[in-house]
Amino acid sequence: MKSYTCLCFLFLIAFSTTAQNEILNLWESIPNHKHTTENEAIEIKDVKRVFLTKTPTIEVFLPSERSANGSAVLICPGGGYRYLVYDWEGTDVAKWLNSKGIAAFVLKSRLPLSKSLITPHEAPLQDAQRAIRLLRANAEKWHINPNKIGVIGFSAGGHLASTLGTQFDAPNTFKEQPLDTISARPDFVALIYPVVTMQDDFTHKGSQTNLLGANADDALKARYSNELQVTKNTPPTFLVHSGDDASVPVENSLNLYKALKNHDVKAEMHIYPYGGHGFGLAIGQGYLQSWTDRFCDWMTQL
Repeated sequence: MKSYTCLCFLFLIAFSTTAQNEILNLWESIPNHKHTTENEAIEIKDVKRVFLTKTPTIEVFLPSERSANGSAVLICPGGGYRYLVYDWEGTDVAKWLNSKGIAAFVLKSRLPLSKSLITPHEAPLQDAQRAIRLLRANAEKWHINPNKIGVIGFSAGGHLASTLGTQFDAPNTFKEQPLDTISARPDFVALIYPVVTMQDDFTHKGSQTNLLGANADDALKARYSNELQVTKNTPPTFLVHSGDDASVPVENSLNLYKALKNHDVKAEMHIYPYGGHGFGLAIGQGYLQSWTDRFCDWMTQL
């Protein structure tokens, strides 16, 4: 009996060890960073929220080798640049992508309210650029095609994803490592009820204040209004929004779609009449949950 119990215990240890997803630090030496006594915090109520990210990471979710199709997606959870909704718009999304044969990587980026940052508004994009570069550098290890690496973002994570999609070549303001010379351009972008603009008419005020500060000037607002940053090199983009979103006006998606079309960038947009804000995968919410099918269809034809 003792030997059986011991065997079961060892099996559980082995299972829990192999079931752990790989979590990788983005940086050996974090740029735009100063030492403080500030600590990262996690709050778990209805969802898991991460505050004051101390060490930016990616968490790796890989599909079975048999179902893998070579595509990969970097996931940017929302949270108004105040926190990250790490499960609802992060790990849950990663598991769904794995079920479609897509490798997924949840980004835990730095948040601009952290006192550990020197120039707060630059840190999220620095982390997103680095994450894409890390995926490309490890493409062979993770059995992904380096030319099929995209990004998906929700709410304020959509702002980060659209910033990456329009400003992927923003120059580094720190001493580069060889990894920092790899292209950070995503091959496609998916934005789900995204914050896009920092202009006062349609922005999400909380995201604007948290990212840029309470008294941002017009130049800084324009710099992070991604509908103004679209070029012909912006990747193909998929947009989902609900018309009754009271937190992030649907004009964020509408105006970005218009800018994409004006620059001949392939774009697809789905506006649902209901859903509000923050519906995630929209499981059990009628045909709103079909947005995930539309996304997979769109990816297939890229």
